[in-house]
Amino acid sequence: MASAQSNRTDLCPIRLTERQRRAIAELLPHLKYRLRLREKNAKSVSLTLLELGEIEAEARDRVYKAFSANERNRWEKITQITQHAVDYFNGIGAIPTSERIYQFQISLRNISPLIWRRIQVRDCTLDRFHQYIQLAMGWTDIHLHEFDIGGQPYADPGALEDTFHDIEAKDSRVTRLRDVVPPSGKRFQFLYTYDFGDVWEHEVLFEGCLRASSRGGYPICLEGERACPPEDIGGPIGYEIYLEALADPNHEEHEDWVQWCGSFDPEAFDENETTEEMRRGMSQS
Repeated sequence: MASAQSNRTDLCPIRLTERQRRAIAELLPHLKYRLRLREKNAKSVSLTLLELGEIEAEARDRVYKAFSANERNRWEKITQITQHAVDYFNGIGAIPTSERIYQFQISLRNISPLIWRRIQVRDCTLDRFHQYIQLAMGWTDIHLHEFDIGGQPYADPGALEDTFHDIEAKDSRVTRLRDVVPPSGKRFQFLYTYDFGDVWEHEVLFEGCLRASSRGGYPICLEGERACPPEDIGGPIGYEIYLEALADPNHEEHEDWVQWCGSFDPEAFDENETTEEMRRGMSQS
């Protein structure tokens, strides 16, 4: 999914320290007045993508020509800041926050045939995104969960405090989608685990950003396949055993499973009903 790109002459706000701005002005004197050097308390400057690209290229060159570690570190930091800004304003930053929609595909691991959903949501905390996943997949949010994004766990620290699950997690209640997705808007994957007993692992693929449609609200479930397994079924292995028993009336555990879980169609899924559940669930939270 491709996001719209900013015009190369659009002004893009970027945070630079006074020392960094002075270093850039010495390297690129024609940008001196754009860097607000006369304003000692300036928190940010607004530069075009062309100017940011020029600074990034020159700063990268200075990294290799630096005579000291301090000088190298300074130019590496400026390179990182400007490259991040270029990626952002060419990527998700090209879409205003109020109009930005994030698209994800969520697939349940270790289950065949695949159980999956494709959803679109507005920017939100990871805690709220967890609720979107629960409603889209069909879980009932009665167990703990966590995200693993690039090896960093995210969860509700309060919920994990009194459990055996001892991890150093960042707070999912304050971390937002825009904090973890690539500023370029490129696709990337991360892990969402629900129920540390049954261990339901979900592969979450960020597919990109797009502008909100004027025709409908969000969140929305675009498509998907197959029903979510029942809660407390024993994880992927238990679910496989359950389906075998359910499909065979002569299986010794058939009646026990039917009495416990009731009727169940593993192929059942409707994106419109799922969208209604997602919106209804959010209105009640």
